[in-house]
Amino acid sequence: MDPYIYVLSTNGLLFALSLVFLFFPPKKINNWYGYRTHKSMQNQDIWDFSNKTFNQSFYKYAGVSFLSAMALATFATSALTWQPMLLIMLSILASIIKTEKAISTHFTDEGKRKK
Repeated sequence: MDPYIYVLSTNGLLFALSLVFLFFPPKKINNWYGYRTHKSMQNQDIWDFSNKTFNQSFYKYAGVSFLSAMALATFATSALTWQPMLLIMLSILASIIKTEKAISTHFTDEGKRKK
């Protein structure tokens, strides 16, 4: 498979998905669309905060992942196999960790904002 097609179909799709989340965030708590964890679904305030935080970090990390994978495709001497997928997993994991830390920093366990 052509490395550029592989990167566009994996990392490019992730970046496109991050743009959809960034420009069309979920309005209300739901089970289908948005950043859904037990903490993020406690109340509407946490839901809005966690989706905004996740969408911003997801956009940044997916963009870095996409550009890094394109660089790998350009300069790789052998076929790309697992490298673009690793970048995807790291992007998602970093976004989740950053969002959960932000929720813990700004909200109590009961779902109220810290002062």
